[in-house]
Amino acid sequence: MYDIIIIGAGPAGLTAAIYARRASKSVLVLEALTYGGQIINTPSIANYPAAPDISGFEFATKVYEQAEALGAEFVYEKAADIQRSENGASFFVKTDENEYEGKAVIIAAGSVNRKLGLPNEEELVGRGVSYCATCDGAFYRGKRTAVAGGGNTALEDALYLADLAEKVYIVHRRDAFRGEETTVNALKQRPNVEFVLNSSVTKLCADKKLTGIEVTDKNTGETRELAVDGLFVAIGRVPSDIGFNVGTRDSGYIDAGEDCRTNVPGIFAAGDCREKEVRQLVTAAADGAVAATEAVRYIASLR
Repeated sequence: MYDIIIIGAGPAGLTAAIYARRASKSVLVLEALTYGGQIINTPSIANYPAAPDISGFEFATKVYEQAEALGAEFVYEKAADIQRSENGASFFVKTDENEYEGKAVIIAAGSVNRKLGLPNEEELVGRGVSYCATCDGAFYRGKRTAVAGGGNTALEDALYLADLAEKVYIVHRRDAFRGEETTVNALKQRPNVEFVLNSSVTKLCADKKLTGIEVTDKNTGETRELAVDGLFVAIGRVPSDIGFNVGTRDSGYIDAGEDCRTNVPGIFAAGDCREKEVRQLVTAAADGAVAATEAVRYIASLR
């Protein structure tokens, strides 16, 4: 039996592993894909204290190596369910392959990309539609692209693509961006970037692969077709479909306060899967530290 089982190896889960191991607790981290979470797709982190201009992959690797060096155990299996033991003293976390027992569980499952919800969107993934510019941007070198969204991720994606693509449209449903002004100003200096504001992507034009997008002006209702080879969707994220037996808000995010405690004693939530106002790298790490500290306190109360 482990002291603490952590579901997810993103910044929140990795930080929780570090804090739990420093408290001399045995730790198992279950991860469905690879360590690092969504931060590994960020080419440069500029707002994390004392770590300017480090890539997301490098940052995640350093945190992973730190947790591993402290003795955290990593298993790459997707957690599917959590059940309390009959005597109530532990939890069983089930994956498709195995079942693991722990005294406490920290859910740090993160979030996933929000889809546009257009009819042929799923069919065009990998054939012109992408949710990660740093992953797929190189395929569109010298081509025409568009980014849907107005937050920091969309702006960073557009800036990254501006160095590769012939043309980058940024389609945003409002008249002003929600992202950082410094990035907006940098985009304004790029001659191959065009802002398409007060508009939404309403149709994906394709012939086996994406050939263009239809955008609709929300004020006039007028439509316009943009000939593009690639569309990068960055319209936010939604909580991972974790399906665990804990309370959630209407938004789907886990209902847990700043102490990261869920409605189930012994189960904690940290990072992007938790209902919170600010979802940033630094707040994910903070959640991991809090969740691990609270889990250690919970385990102590079982004696």
